[in-house]
Amino acid sequence: MNTASLPQLPLRDSTGALDLLKGVRVLDLTNSIAGPYAGQLLGDLGATVLKIEKPGSGDDVRAWGPPFLEGEALWYQSVNRNKLSLTLDFQKPAGYAILERLVKQCDVVVVNVVARVQTKLGIDHNTLTRLRPGLIHASLTGFGLDGERADMPCYDLIAEGYSGVMDLTGEPESAPQKVGTPAADMLAGHDCAMAILAALVRRSRSNEGCAIDIAMVESMTRFMAPRLMPYLGSGEAPRRSGGKDSVIAIYQTFDTADEPMTLGLGNDAIWKRFWAAVGDPAFGEDPAFATNAQRRAQRPRIVERITALLATQPRAVWLELLREARVPAGPISRVDQVTADAELQRRGMFYAVERDGCRVPQVGLGIRFDGRSEACSRLPPRLGEDNTEVLRDWLQLSAQNLDQLRADHVI
Repeated sequence: MNTASLPQLPLRDSTGALDLLKGVRVLDLTNSIAGPYAGQLLGDLGATVLKIEKPGSGDDVRAWGPPFLEGEALWYQSVNRNKLSLTLDFQKPAGYAILERLVKQCDVVVVNVVARVQTKLGIDHNTLTRLRPGLIHASLTGFGLDGERADMPCYDLIAEGYSGVMDLTGEPESAPQKVGTPAADMLAGHDCAMAILAALVRRSRSNEGCAIDIAMVESMTRFMAPRLMPYLGSGEAPRRSGGKDSVIAIYQTFDTADEPMTLGLGNDAIWKRFWAAVGDPAFGEDPAFATNAQRRAQRPRIVERITALLATQPRAVWLELLREARVPAGPISRVDQVTADAELQRRGMFYAVERDGCRVPQVGLGIRFDGRSEACSRLPPRLGEDNTEVLRDWLQLSAQNLDQLRADHVI
């Protein structure tokens, strides 16, 4: 892989790690993206997160490459920091006995297999709450725990298709397009972490546990609310239009003399400021364009005028001018330009942590508490790297016990 950009990332250590969830123990039985992302969010906030993986192979996403770094897929490394890794075959009796002991020590268990498999493996809510009263059990699946789709497998792509987002993404003449990041995975993972936090607050008051049911399709469908609600209220179904249409009259991409840009004239004041900034205040004051509804009715004419105007100067000129005028506008950044963004770098969104002489890149939490954000107290763990620590320190297993478990391929 190309690591030329890695030395430019500032090194960060674990100093100042967030401690909002200090003392909370999370058992992460998930794999792929959505569940692990939920666990990473909780770990970033200070929880102790123990990731349980299959001996030998581990989380499926470890193999989702290239690119790889230190033999691990970078997709895996994007959603698994601030965790411990324990390999455990809990389909074997000795492994399940260890799982039971771990559950008794944890506040939260996160799973991402369908209800039938949860019951078969003994990791469903009813089974685990008998071991640990007050347990918060979070299930993250494609379609939820009940209904005719409950047993169906699901990935991000499938959830995006169900939600309607793919149908509205892309140019009018193009085929439906997937969002350029695993949006359903990330949204469902975020929902899972948010739900767990709410359940922890309730448990702090009442000692009451919770059975959380997150469906990727429903998380992604809720994300579509600003497009679904207008249809539900009007019967007018929106169609994909690229970056060139919105309920806001002018809210789209435009070409300039060199590179494309975005422009959002979201209210009447911004509309007037834009035209004053580009030297045509009279057009902005024209009563024929006084409201958003009027501007939408004459949108083709307005777009044609703005298109011709913006084509006369490079993007940098327009962005500086519109910034001074407080008009929402920006570049359409490539991934390499995002990571080189000076302000995002200043805010700590991109950093590296050194391990054995290798710099492992990270994308920050992007949330600050009292001026601080997450620290990477633990890099995404190598498969089973914490077996000895967890089983010795959490369960007081002896070296002889550990040797036997390895010999039996339980860990």
